Amino acid sequence: MKFVIVGYGRVGIRTARILREEGHDVIVVENVPEKAERAITDGFETVEGDGSEEEVLEQAGLDTADAIGGLTGDLNVNFAACMVGKHYGCRTVLRIDEDYREEIYKKYADDVDEIIYPERLGAAGAKTALLGGDFNVVSDLTEQLQLTVFTIRDGSPLIGERISSVDLPSTARIYAHGRAHESLTIPLPGTRIEADDRIAVIVQSEAVEEVRTSVLPS
Repeated sequence: MKFVIVGYGRVGIRTARILREEGHDVIVVENVPEKAERAITDGFETVEGDGSEEEVLEQAGLDTADAIGGLTGDLNVNFAACMVGKHYGCRTVLRIDEDYREEIYKKYADDVDEIIYPERLGAAGAKTALLGGDFNVVSDLTEQLQLTVFTIRDGSPLIGERISSVDLPSTARIYAHGRAHESLTIPLPGTRIEADDRIAVIVQSEAVEEVRTSVLPS
């Protein structure tokens, strides 16, 4: 698959590297010269320019991309990039930074396919570890693991299941859950999954597709 990553900062770098490790084509769009040069040095096809501008995204081959991630620290740039991507039929992923607020989420949630807020999810993982959870997110996040957020659609076999009863590969763990348009939080084991819920799963890279298959509608 082909992905356009807007922003080669902390989140963009990690995302681009994981996608490349899994064999995908990645094009980076970055308007800061030093960061663009780093992307080039790291071996990524790179377009230097403003990721909120359609002409720049066209240079990145958006018309043939499967998805675009607006992963800069600027919400306005991320949203503009996603809206252009949506026009081209791409899956859109929008990053919200640490100043996350519920009203911001609600404002943008209906316009993009997924919203991510790495700082909040990281905090949720740290909380799990601090409370003595059986899956130490902080120490176990390595090059072999990745975080993926899935939206549970109508027809998914997970609907009606308790979080504690979900059958996932042994290398995968659910550590955050949220109802539609609600923030992701540490779930109680007895929480039942409903349509349009989202679950955050930490999983070994090679098992991602197996997890995806298990949550897709029958």
